[in-house]
Amino acid sequence: MDTLIDWIPAMNDIRLKDLPSFIRTTNPNEFMVKYIIRLIKATSTGTALILNTFDSLEHNVLEALSSIFTCPIYTIGPLHLLVKKTQPKTLSSIASNLWIEEFECLQWLDSKDSKSVVYVNFGSITAMSSEQLIEFAWGLANSKKPFVWIIRPDLVEGDSAVLPSEFVEETRERSLISNWCPQEEQQTNCKFLCDVWGSGMEINANVQRDDVEKLVRELMDGEKGHEMRNKAMEWKKKAHEATELGGSSLVNLDNIIKEVLVPSLKP
Repeated sequence: MDTLIDWIPAMNDIRLKDLPSFIRTTNPNEFMVKYIIRLIKATSTGTALILNTFDSLEHNVLEALSSIFTCPIYTIGPLHLLVKKTQPKTLSSIASNLWIEEFECLQWLDSKDSKSVVYVNFGSITAMSSEQLIEFAWGLANSKKPFVWIIRPDLVEGDSAVLPSEFVEETRERSLISNWCPQEEQQTNCKFLCDVWGSGMEINANVQRDDVEKLVRELMDGEKGHEMRNKAMEWKKKAHEATELGGSSLVNLDNIIKEVLVPSLKP
């Protein structure tokens, strides 16, 4: 799984394990593989390619895509920031999440000091075993840091996500555990987070509580964590700049309207 893949444009030194599992399959009839192939074929004949990212975040990848596709590429991300600037206030309460959002976590966070809480979320797809869940739980508990942990009902493969009662009692005063919270998702890649964007640390798939505790402590108290927070703030600033007046994403949105949508409406 650590085999380097050196033939993907603009993704140097990416490992086999960094690719989505459905790409690593050797079965040509895999549903997702066939779906991606159909999608790429459709894209090659499309009028435009619109992506939820922004130029400075994935500049090299976007340049590589531009050399492959003949249609223009428009980046309009981060889309949730752009939507906040363009949507009517009457639509602001409409969400598009897969699970019901629990807003109590925002009130809980407001009661904590700035930069003092660990946020743990495995997204909408990742699944794990009960043993992995318990190791993560005790790693968080042993770190002694406050945390918000989002545990989907289907997070554990073939079973319910049940935490040990001892863990719940141990962390009761410094934790909030929820099924889903108000959040925006951007599918990304461990390789890019750790090696390109400088805002992530990798943990082995065979997770151990000591490893979780060590990484949490480094994130919250260590020099590496300090550097990661600085990089995260840099990317936050660039994301906002992309969606501000004159920013690349807002300009691209205007260009989509002028160059793609308006011409298509003409008789």
